Amino acid sequence: MPKYYDFKVCGYYLYYTSHCIIEAMHVHASDKRMTEAGSAKFFVLENGDTVVEKQGRLTDREIKLVREFIKDNYKDMYLKWRELSDTGFYGE
Repeated sequence: MPKYYDFKVCGYYLYYTSHCIIEAMHVHASDKRMTEAGSAKFFVLENGDTVVEKQGRLTDREIKLVREFIKDNYKDMYLKWRELSDTGFYGE
């Protein structure tokens, strides 16, 4: 599963899976197991805002911090997303 970064944000890896690149750009946040069970899922809009599809085990505070991180870094993250996917941002 490709990670957007090798470091964790709020204790979670930010990644996507090769089987979900048919959807619009999104970010999973999960612990070291990097499984979808318990992970959060954020769809990314073209301005970097996010729509939380699933909160998983993350607290409201962790969700807020991950959303802020995505907003600050979504352009770089999108470049990584586009290496494997032809889909764009959520809502395009």
